[in-house]
Amino acid sequence: MNESGDAVGYAGTWVSESETKLGVVAIGYGDGYPRHAPSGTPVLINGVECPLAGRVSMDMLTVDLRNCPNVEVGYDCVLWGAGLPVEWIAEKAGTISYELLCAARV
Repeated sequence: MNESGDAVGYAGTWVSESETKLGVVAIGYGDGYPRHAPSGTPVLINGVECPLAGRVSMDMLTVDLRNCPNVEVGYDCVLWGAGLPVEWIAEKAGTISYELLCAARV
């Protein structure tokens, strides 16, 4: 649980406005996810849209789980695909879908 005012990610660019449950997804820019994807970029956790919180790290990203309060370890995570078009992620990251698909290593 992240307390109000706690910072997350490189340079603490995302700051919690209230007590917030966060999750860590074991993928990052080293795996081809766009390093420049901003906070708020959607990720689907067990079919529920949850926003990125903070900057994408080399091997992980952090997700705000307020939309998915009963989440458990092992839930499905979709970065793009069914229910979350790669074009949406590309737009958020200021790029094109082709670049994301060519960079992906997963």
